[in-house]
Amino acid sequence: MSRTVHPIEAESYRIIRSVVDTTALPRRSRDVVERIIHTTADPSWRDDLVLDEVSLDAAAQSLGGGAPLVVDVMMLAAGVTTYPSICLVGTREVRDLAASVGLTRSAAAVRLAAERVGDGAVWAIGNAPTALFELLRLAETGAVRPALVVGLPVGYVGAAESKAALRATALPHLSNVSARGGSAVAAAAVNALLYGDPLA
Repeated sequence: MSRTVHPIEAESYRIIRSVVDTTALPRRSRDVVERIIHTTADPSWRDDLVLDEVSLDAAAQSLGGGAPLVVDVMMLAAGVTTYPSICLVGTREVRDLAASVGLTRSAAAVRLAAERVGDGAVWAIGNAPTALFELLRLAETGAVRPALVVGLPVGYVGAAESKAALRATALPHLSNVSARGGSAVAAAAVNALLYGDPLA
């Protein structure tokens, strides 16, 4: 996806490359690492992320072809400004489902979204571990086959565990090892797949 790169962004990337060595990373992995460092101003993300180049490249191609993008919260949707996303967490239907079956709203939103988008979507989870656990449950039953799972939920309850569970599957994914994450970080990962290298 082509776009105009602001001089401040370009200079930020030059600075990133002067303090973090990303030259050994393959193309898509480098794009994700650098975009997340750019978003957080935290070079330690370089060694926290778990990336698979084949999965990232396939997801970038899927997004380039217009695959659905499902996100767990509106903050994540707001961070992906050039691509439409699906976020059901604030809908009445999700509130009713969550209350009736005892799910969190985030998990209920994933369940309903899976019914609507089917296979081949890119899923980005940046807030709720319960959303990631529900997506993994649905994938295990064959109810959904994601093109990529961006699994970067944040928190001290379930975040690291949900990401470890994601990495234990055969699903195409990107994640990180620690409990940190968040909507901005997940949006940065998606944007990296959409934009590529701003200095290229």
